Amino acid sequence: MEGPPMRSAHSEQTAARDATPATSTAAATATARPYDGLAPRRPQTPRPRYELPVLLSIAATAAVLYTWGIDHSVYHTFYAAAVRSMTDNPVAFFFGSFDPANSITLDKEPGFLWPQALSALVFGFHPWALVLPQAIEGVACVLLLHLLVRRWAGVPAGLLAAAFVTFTPVAVGLGRSIVEDAPFVLLLLLAAEATWRAVRRPRLRTLLLAGVWVGVAFQCKMLEAWAVLPALAVAYLVAAPTTLRRRIGHVAVAGAVAVAVSASWAAVATVVPAQSRPYIDGTTNNSAVGMVVGYNFLTRFTSLGVDAADTGSVVNGTTGPNAAAADAGSKHGTSTHEEGGTGHAARRTVHHRSPGMGNSVLKMFSPGLATQTGWLYPLAACDLVWGLAAARRRRVSRTDPALAGYLMWGVWLATFFAAFSFGSVTGHTYYMGVVAVALAALSGSGLVRAWRAYRAGGRRAWVLPAVTTANVLWTATLTLRYPRFFGWLAPAALALCVLALILVGAGRADAGRRPRIAVAGLSAALAAVLLIPAVWSASALSPRYNQPGGMGRVGPASRPGGGGPNRLPPPRARLLAYLTAHRDGAKYLAAMPDWSDAAPYVIGANASVLPMGGFTGQVPYPTPDGLRRLVDSGELHYVALRRTHAAVWQRAAGKHEGSTRHAATAPNTGTAAPTTAITHWVTTQCTPVPPAAYGGTNRELPRLYQCDPGTGR
Repeated sequence: MEGPPMRSAHSEQTAARDATPATSTAAATATARPYDGLAPRRPQTPRPRYELPVLLSIAATAAVLYTWGIDHSVYHTFYAAAVRSMTDNPVAFFFGSFDPANSITLDKEPGFLWPQALSALVFGFHPWALVLPQAIEGVACVLLLHLLVRRWAGVPAGLLAAAFVTFTPVAVGLGRSIVEDAPFVLLLLLAAEATWRAVRRPRLRTLLLAGVWVGVAFQCKMLEAWAVLPALAVAYLVAAPTTLRRRIGHVAVAGAVAVAVSASWAAVATVVPAQSRPYIDGTTNNSAVGMVVGYNFLTRFTSLGVDAADTGSVVNGTTGPNAAAADAGSKHGTSTHEEGGTGHAARRTVHHRSPGMGNSVLKMFSPGLATQTGWLYPLAACDLVWGLAAARRRRVSRTDPALAGYLMWGVWLATFFAAFSFGSVTGHTYYMGVVAVALAALSGSGLVRAWRAYRAGGRRAWVLPAVTTANVLWTATLTLRYPRFFGWLAPAALALCVLALILVGAGRADAGRRPRIAVAGLSAALAAVLLIPAVWSASALSPRYNQPGGMGRVGPASRPGGGGPNRLPPPRARLLAYLTAHRDGAKYLAAMPDWSDAAPYVIGANASVLPMGGFTGQVPYPTPDGLRRLVDSGELHYVALRRTHAAVWQRAAGKHEGSTRHAATAPNTGTAAPTTAITHWVTTQCTPVPPAAYGGTNRELPRLYQCDPGTGR
């Protein structure tokens, strides 16, 4: 059958205006011989018998990878404390309060934690209850990606895409953690599914649903959700079978809906009086807009000369007395915020550039990121280039579904690729989950197309062995940076690749009489491509390499553990008992030096403790005057300080007794100015509590001070 004839401009406009799903699909089923490289066509026959069993097997495999050992989960300290607080009251749930008393929020919008808080309400506050929603969301991503690719490129491509994303290490990591990207990726796939239906049958209400899903995704990762809008808009503007005027109007209205839903949380946080809600972390002015636009977006692009200071955002960086140690930790890709650790040395490391990566496209090819999500680069790139070139060569109708799919997935991949290349993502590999689904979609389509070209013969038959070899060589190269992590993988994958090449060559030479040889060659090629990432992903099943609940990192760069304790250790339990016994009606048991000191008490006992300084330690909450007001009103009796900070100020107080100097001239304790002023006021005006009264001189415990109403006045 020959390709579709060229059309005049008038005839193409008429066809676009009058097109229906049936005629559009029929136009897409035209196939040239020899195979010209266009995407596999949507099948007209009923669903193949093998589809459902294979899909269920893939989904079951994903469920095992995501849930195995879930009963041994740990708490991601920062987020788990917020989940515990969010189960207390509706205000904490909506705003994402870090502490039960609704003092301060997380440093991001809390939508990604809502499913986890609901799970904790249903099953109780356990580490596995926080991981379970992520696992469910991960399996849903696998099923939804299959549905999307199936509609675009056929059943085999859909099944391959589902298998590819299942064995992508970053996807396994997301299903076993409580970070933001599992629900985020699912919501963007839901937006893509609605957009695809709108592309095939241009109904405004369907496209509006896509806008709603993008807006909900905004509640998980804020402005990063808008990075998918170019892909969805381009696909609809180009391929929807309706007039240009209607296409533009539909996209504009859907975009407005996406913006409105996106802004809903920040709008409520802005309208609600500050005294009726928690302080917004990450800001110097208690502004939801500053947290969303400045702290969580503009500060990611400081290497490009972007300045977020005018937005009221805290300028991210490393502070504290152990800044050097924290920076050293960040050079190994660690961050307490994201990994849930509790050590003082790394507690304030945020938003640093990935070590050795820089902010360029080369970052995405570095082993730290590529081992998590980039193992399909050659196969996906081949499919994208080949498919777009074939569409251009054939001059297909703009409503061709194959072209629409390439535009959507291609722009999706390019946008996120560029954003992560030049935006600071530190060593947080789980950001790559949204890239993994696009790579899997293109790779599933690409392998099917390469197989069909191979079966059709001609000069394109060489693509299958070539792209298989390129992909195996690329993945094997990644393993060279981790020779002690299943070092046999590279030789085994190369051996399978050689076997595949032999079988593919033999099958090509004798395709008419021995098709089973060609099928065996394809199977060996698929095994060679999957072997290394599949073993990396399966390593998550061993506690030696992964522990659910902490960080979404699986494979060579994995670090087991890293979460907070499930129960308060004895020294902290004794301090909690002392504070509880001497609470005397106060709202807070104590003010803690920062979130990492407060989190164990929130997680272990749901205790009302006041974290000072927000996540970075630079947030001016509480202010020195605000802390004094809490003391004077009887809402706070005790303040805990780091022993190193207290010692510095006590020595300074001995030399300058009675001094009331300003924080700007305070000793260099390495803390932010508000915290420094508080430290000075507490050490000079409040009464130290004898350590023996609350647990001795254990290094885990801060130094406790009792502050009475009227202190220092």
